[in-house]
Amino acid sequence: MHERFEAEDIRQVREAWPEAQILAHPECPAEVLELADFAGSTSAMTDYVVRRQPRQVVLITECSMADNIAAEAPNTEFVRPCNLCPHMKRISLENIYQALRHEQFEVLVAPDIAARARLSVQRMIDLPPPAVPARYDLVKARHHVDVELI
Repeated sequence: MHERFEAEDIRQVREAWPEAQILAHPECPAEVLELADFAGSTSAMTDYVVRRQPRQVVLITECSMADNIAAEAPNTEFVRPCNLCPHMKRISLENIYQALRHEQFEVLVAPDIAARARLSVQRMIDLPPPAVPARYDLVKARHHVDVELI
């Protein structure tokens, strides 16, 4: 759903709300990230808003995320140029309950892919929390050479 946002959307938001801080998820297109004030994961965006308490924020990510953060940042106004994720809205407690109860909707992943994914997730879990929240650095990202995921 992040690819639904375009640079023109960001320019229009910036024109309509010039004082708003624009925060984008790193899965957005590069031209969107270039126009954002901050790019980071869901937790990084949450941390940004909670710590800085900007007056206005535009989250370039799934719509409902603003609802989740608003409770922690009551003094921040959330401008919502929403793109609903068609997959996120399919997940509900009822669907999860039914899937577990009836052991249905199993997702099969090739063993080699599952092993690499498990290793990646474990490496993330093993990392100590950062002293300072990360900032997506577009300049460095552009200059990276191909990276092989193991």
